Amino acid sequence: MEELLRYFPNLSPTARAQFEQLLPLYSEWNAQINVISRKDIEQLYIRHVIHSLAIHKFIQLAPGSRVLDIGTGGGFPGIPLAIMLPDVEFVLVDSVGKKIKVVQEVSQALGLTNVTAIHERAEKIKGPFDFVLSRAVAELRELLQWSNGKIARKQINALPNGLICLKGGDLTEEFKGLGKSIESYPLTGWFSEEFFDTKKLVYVPMV
Repeated sequence: MEELLRYFPNLSPTARAQFEQLLPLYSEWNAQINVISRKDIEQLYIRHVIHSLAIHKFIQLAPGSRVLDIGTGGGFPGIPLAIMLPDVEFVLVDSVGKKIKVVQEVSQALGLTNVTAIHERAEKIKGPFDFVLSRAVAELRELLQWSNGKIARKQINALPNGLICLKGGDLTEEFKGLGKSIESYPLTGWFSEEFFDTKKLVYVPMV
């Protein structure tokens, strides 16, 4: 939790209290339904919460934005962003029902009214959304296909609507032949822990 406060010192009292609840909540649920690796649960704030909030470092979503989190797993990046941005609507989707159950239970325990969790395949979700998010879910080609037809034409944010995803490693091959304007940002620009050395944020405008 101290790492989170170092990078985000201006949390509201509500947000701070909700973030503090994440470790006990995920520890409890992870013991029943394994949505986070055992070794990662001890590093929850760095490897999951702060990692998710790289998106908030990249763009401060405007109130009233509508966002889709594809393959949310246990609720990342959606839940940390929903805590940070109570005036933004988040739809969290995963094809694995037990993971969505954890998302629903955690969201309810935190009192998050801006989160909707849906057990469904990403391609079946209807838009429009200002942004589609994902974290280590699939190759960019697939994510772009799943995002097609879901991106709102009307813009209310500083950046054009599109796809934002968190990825790791060498992405050269993955980007080849996509014919898109792809922007990639190393997370070491925002966070200093070794975990972020190979992590990147990828942004593709789609309007």
